[in-house]
Amino acid sequence: MMKIGAFDTDREVLVIAEIGNNHEGSYALAEELIGRAAGAGAGAVKFQAIIPDKLVSPSDKARLAQLQRFQLRPEQLERLKVTADREGVLFLATPFALECVPFLNGLVPAFKIASGDNNFFPLLAAVAETGKPVLLSTGMTSLQEIDTAISFFQNAWKDFGIAPPPLAVLHCVVCYPTPPAEANLLAIRTLQQLTGVTVGYSDHTLGIEAAVLAAALGARIIEKHFTIDKNFSEFRDHQLSANPEELREMVERIGEGQLLLGDGGKRVMDCERESLPRVRRSIVAARPIAAGEVISWDDLNWVRLGHGLAPGAEGLLLGRRARSAIPAGEAILPAGLGEAD
Repeated sequence: MMKIGAFDTDREVLVIAEIGNNHEGSYALAEELIGRAAGAGAGAVKFQAIIPDKLVSPSDKARLAQLQRFQLRPEQLERLKVTADREGVLFLATPFALECVPFLNGLVPAFKIASGDNNFFPLLAAVAETGKPVLLSTGMTSLQEIDTAISFFQNAWKDFGIAPPPLAVLHCVVCYPTPPAEANLLAIRTLQQLTGVTVGYSDHTLGIEAAVLAAALGARIIEKHFTIDKNFSEFRDHQLSANPEELREMVERIGEGQLLLGDGGKRVMDCERESLPRVRRSIVAARPIAAGEVISWDDLNWVRLGHGLAPGAEGLLLGRRARSAIPAGEAILPAGLGEAD
C-alpha cells in the first residue's frame, strides 16, 4: 500500500505531470502548467529543485548557464505549492542538491529521487531522515543496484528510528526520447515480483502509448513529462512531453484501462446474469416420449431453453419411466419420471 498525501495508489493510478524544467524559468508559465495539468486530470505535478553549481561541473558552461536560467527560487516553489493546492493536485519536486531537502520537506508529501541520483547515498540519507515516502527512479540501474538502494533506505530508516514510510520504484529508461524497442515495459512485472514494493513508470518515450500500457501492466504511478507546447523552444524535453490534450487522453485511457482490468476475481458478472438462462443449454426430449417409456441417451437433446436441467444432470433421468407424455423439445424433469426399473 502506498499513500502520498491523501492519494492511495492501491485505489487509483497516480498520474504525475512532470513539469520539470519545461517552464524554462518563467514563473507565470510554471503556474499555468499546474492549472493545465490539473485540468487534464493529473493527480500531481512535479518540479525540479536545482542549485546549478551543485549539479554540474563549472567546466560545463553551457549546461550551467541553462540551469541558471531555468532555476526556480525557493519562494517561487512555495508559491507554486499554493497554486497546486488550489488546483487540487499534489505538489512534488525532485531535490538535486542536499541543501534542497530541508526546504522541500516543508512542501512535498513525498520525495522523488532521479535515476542519476539513485546511488547518491548522501542524498538518499538526507531524504530518508525526513521520513517521507520515496519515489525512486531506476533508469541506468541493475536489479542489484536497485536492491542496494532499497536496502539503503530501509537501513537508514532503522538507524534514524523511523517507521519505514512507503517506497515505490519507477521503471525508467534514461534516453530522450526512449526508442520503443528499448522501453522494456515488462521490467515493470519483474520489479513487482522481485522488490515487494509499489512499482511505477517514468516515461521518456514519444506519445502516450507506453504510459497507458505500463498502467495496464500494473504500474501504480505514471510520470510523464508535460509541456504547454511541444514546439515551445529548442529545449529537448518539450518534444518528448505530453501536451495538455495528450495528457488528458492519457489520463482517460489509463482510467478506462483500470476499469477493463477489474479486480481479477473470476465470477459471473452482473451484466451476464440476464443472458445466462438464455444461452445455457437444458436437457430436453429429442423426440416425443410416450407415457411409460424408459428414458435413454437417444431420447435426450440439449438446447437453449431458459429453464430445466443443465448438462451434467443426465444421470437423474436415464433409465426412468415417463409418468406422462413429453413433447419433443420440452424439458425432461425428474419430477415427471418414475423410479428406475
